[in-house]
Amino acid sequence: MNQESYLKLISGQKSRLSDKILRSFLGGAAVFYSIAIWLRTSLYAKRLLRTHCAGAKVISIGNITVGGTGKTPLVIWLYKEITENSKLKTQNYKCAILTRGYKATQNSKLKTQNYTDEPAIFLQRCPQAKVIVNPDRVAAAAEAVDKFGAEVLIMDDGFQHRRLARDLDIVTIDATRPFGYGRLLPAGLLREPVTALARADAVVITRCDQTQEAELAELEQKLRQINSNMIIARSIHAPICAASAEGKKISLENLKGRKVFAFCGIGNPQAFLNTISMLGCELVGHRVYDDHHYYDSDDVASIYEQAMCSKAELILTTHKDWTKIALLGASGREMPLAYLAIELKFISGEDKLRDLIESTLAGKIPE
Repeated sequence: MNQESYLKLISGQKSRLSDKILRSFLGGAAVFYSIAIWLRTSLYAKRLLRTHCAGAKVISIGNITVGGTGKTPLVIWLYKEITENSKLKTQNYKCAILTRGYKATQNSKLKTQNYTDEPAIFLQRCPQAKVIVNPDRVAAAAEAVDKFGAEVLIMDDGFQHRRLARDLDIVTIDATRPFGYGRLLPAGLLREPVTALARADAVVITRCDQTQEAELAELEQKLRQINSNMIIARSIHAPICAASAEGKKISLENLKGRKVFAFCGIGNPQAFLNTISMLGCELVGHRVYDDHHYYDSDDVASIYEQAMCSKAELILTTHKDWTKIALLGASGREMPLAYLAIELKFISGEDKLRDLIESTLAGKIPE
């Protein structure tokens, strides 16, 4: 079952008898998963499972659901905030990014020295950053501190990685599907019960431009009920331009009215497609792959064929997908292919979040 079919199943869009039976089985599996989560949480609460201190300030960026909630743009914003903010820049903090990562070596057709997905984006958007790719966050933290002298560690996708102690937990929540259909894996998308947000110091609600104010207000109210002390910020993924491998950029104004064929392999593909439509593009076709899909030459040929059949003028994808497609030599063909460059922009709560980060660094950074 691919990602699209799975989402339709757990969301209740599939209503055949076989689908209802399968949802019942998933619900049963979710019970066992919830027991495992409860046990793990209890062991950490009673300190029977050990947490490791890194010898540096650790800020975790995570979520409570699987799929794309906008962690990557927030990690980039945070790194730049620490290294470029006029107040923090004077401290000259040495900052590293820890990420689980998805190495291109998993695809035999790709070069072994290349990274795709989040690590590649971090390296492109934060060229001065030390990016440590290792699913073992404790080992990654030790490498960052011992080898590079890092004083601040940004742990990507770290909310559930309790082994590494952290000084600040920031959680991203996608406004378009905040609580993963309200059920734990595999019956829903929740990695943990929503009550786990009591551990969070701050929540950044993403894609606020793709939902209604009433829904945002209701979401904030639920978050306050779980943790009345957390800082809540609202943000959007603001498109900047479309960029190609040759370095050419297409302005947002020039994207309006263009016939676009879109493809992606991300956790929330509908959000990407919605963004394209909101830019005024004519979406003539699209192809959705599973999250973290590894493309091959057949995929590239299929994408171009579908785009041609749709009479598209431009093929558009995400930056995350572009890092993998670019390695296959997808540029230079009969139809231009580009990725939509975006950045995180806050619409509320940025000052409070910045103050929290600054005060945490000032109080926790070792001399």
